[in-house]
Amino acid sequence: MIKKKRANEMSFFEHLGELRKRILYSIVFILVFFIGSWFFVDEIYNILSKPVLRFMPEGEKLAFTALTEPFMMYIKLAFITGIFVGSPFIFHQLWLFISPGLYFKEKKMVFPFVFFTTVFFVAGGAFGYFVVFPFACKFFLEIGQDFKAILTIDKYFSLAFRVLFGISVVFLMPVLSFLLAKLRIISARFLLKYFKYAVVLIFIIAAIITPTPDMITQSIFAIPMLLLYLLSILIAKIVGPKSEEEG
Repeated sequence: MIKKKRANEMSFFEHLGELRKRILYSIVFILVFFIGSWFFVDEIYNILSKPVLRFMPEGEKLAFTALTEPFMMYIKLAFITGIFVGSPFIFHQLWLFISPGLYFKEKKMVFPFVFFTTVFFVAGGAFGYFVVFPFACKFFLEIGQDFKAILTIDKYFSLAFRVLFGISVVFLMPVLSFLLAKLRIISARFLLKYFKYAVVLIFIIAAIITPTPDMITQSIFAIPMLLLYLLSILIAKIVGPKSEEEG
């Protein structure tokens, strides 16, 4: 059967130029929301410091050891907020980059793609903030309860960003599976075949992203990842047959 032509055929250098343009636009969006977030860094700090301050003695504050640390912390806070707030625009740029490789009717799915990538990305950050990170903070503080805790803002927020951003990216798994299934790179059968390897990989990723070495915390993160993988199989099953018919 003769395959239908894609909407656009681009050369390697045209793809490279398109990628450069989309990255540039994404950086511009991040900078715009970075500037907007800068006016609310105190409020953002109060929100992101709650997971650890709630388990510390009343009146205790995070510390800093270098004169520039508070300023750099506020920059990081505004930057990470800019990424989350600007995520719909960033994912739209991602769609504009990959859409030339899709069929005409697939191009109409721009709104569902941007909507669901944003929802899963933000949901991952929320899951990390409300579930994983507070549990990790409590675990570490209980381990060190016989010692004087001097928690610096640099170390704390570096860990917070790694956990929250890492979990947010992992939560994009179903959307990624949708795209790869549409592009005929993976199928539901493929995902089922390598399920046991995926389980091992998921726990490895959980061990890397989660800050605690205990299996309980890692499982809190790994179990939703397994559910996301199963959801990815279902999504690939739904979109896969249609792709095969178009081939």
